[in-house]
Amino acid sequence: MHLLQLAMCFGFSLVLVGTAAPQIEWQPQTSGVTARLRGVSAVSARVAWASGANGTLLRTIDGGAHWAVLPPPARAEKLDFRDIDAVSELVAYALSIGSGDTSRVYKTTDGGAHWQLQLANKDPKVFFDAMVFRDASHGFLFSDSVDGRFFVLTTADGGETWERVPTNRLPPAANGEGAFAASGTNLAVSGQQVWIGTTASRVLHSKDDGRTWTVATTPLATGSATGIFSIAFRDAQHGAIVGGNFQKESDAIDNAAVTSDSGATWTLAGKPGGFRSVVAWLPDDPRSLIAIGPTGADWSSDEGRTWTPIALPAAAGKPAGFDTFSFAPGGRVGWAAGQGGRISKVALK
Repeated sequence: MHLLQLAMCFGFSLVLVGTAAPQIEWQPQTSGVTARLRGVSAVSARVAWASGANGTLLRTIDGGAHWAVLPPPARAEKLDFRDIDAVSELVAYALSIGSGDTSRVYKTTDGGAHWQLQLANKDPKVFFDAMVFRDASHGFLFSDSVDGRFFVLTTADGGETWERVPTNRLPPAANGEGAFAASGTNLAVSGQQVWIGTTASRVLHSKDDGRTWTVATTPLATGSATGIFSIAFRDAQHGAIVGGNFQKESDAIDNAAVTSDSGATWTLAGKPGGFRSVVAWLPDDPRSLIAIGPTGADWSSDEGRTWTPIALPAAAGKPAGFDTFSFAPGGRVGWAAGQGGRISKVALK
């Protein structure tokens, strides 16, 4: 029996021989829902939030031993919450996607018992894709482009007010350019810098906390259902992007790239094993990355130059991946979430 098969049959720990990867332990957990989960945000080794289709909002405060299914906001039972950004055990922002008024931002300050509608889109051309918060007050939100112009919103008061970045401070958008609302991870922040990965495999970048923006091309493949799906920065200079074609999940064609100059230029990295919807840097290992998608996961210990497949917990007797992933800050614990309400805690030994 193959080593990966043994790992999945007799447990969910695997040491990747010949690489610097740590021992990776997958701990499948019970979410209590069957909706597809595309948002997850880890606050600590004990606190994490998740979100998904059909108004699904979840929280754990005991490391995932129990996940509480939170009541959705009023008249939000059918919304698709593709992104959730948690600030603490009590405070989190949830973003729903869709055309027109189905694109919204909600905030809770009491652990999800109640949700305040902070932003309700009224423009039928706007389609929210994802958001990111630098801290409890400062956040950034991205929509598909409107009439050839990028659409970026910012908040500096914890979401009480959102302001659109003036279009004259943004470069023109390509025809139909937007972002894939697939994992809530196509925005990244580091200090005053903000990056957004687009469907055209370009990266929008602000050096001044969202006031002005430039755009850079990347070598990632682009086209129908293809582009950047996730972007992550370990510091102000070093970043990684992953993607591919979500309609051809097994293809691994120009699906990862890295930068060492704050995103001004990008270089093709090694190829993860297929379409990957999320990438993350290991918090305490500046050279290591994990990339995950619906059909698999890969580990790099050399800043993306090479990738090694890693075993995932089986689902219904078959290996299955995840749509999204989040490391807890500064630790070696995270959560992956995906189709059918699947959640797994990830511990790096």
